[in-house]
Amino acid sequence: MFVIVSRYLIPKGYQGITFFPFILVSNKNLKQNQVMVNHEKIHLRQQLEMFILPFFLWYGIEFLIRWSICKDKNVAYKTISFEREAYTNEKDLNYLKKRSFWKFLDYI
Repeated sequence: MFVIVSRYLIPKGYQGITFFPFILVSNKNLKQNQVMVNHEKIHLRQQLEMFILPFFLWYGIEFLIRWSICKDKNVAYKTISFEREAYTNEKDLNYLKKRSFWKFLDYI
């Protein structure tokens, strides 16, 4: 895992994004934010479980489905199963040690 600071590679309105094996954050303070980094580490695990490319396909399709239902991009983003798992467990810094395989399915 590599944490890289770059405000140019992060989409507007977001603080971080994960593309295995990189965690990109928008400013250097976020690199030290354990909750933020843990959230992104959860995404790293999800990406590994799904062999990376299928993760992004699922993520995009789920986003489009949820967006078409709720008509709000922010709500659609927050309700993606991968995000729900990450937001729910980001404060538990031991979460990844006890997390079961494909746990995001519990959040669909």
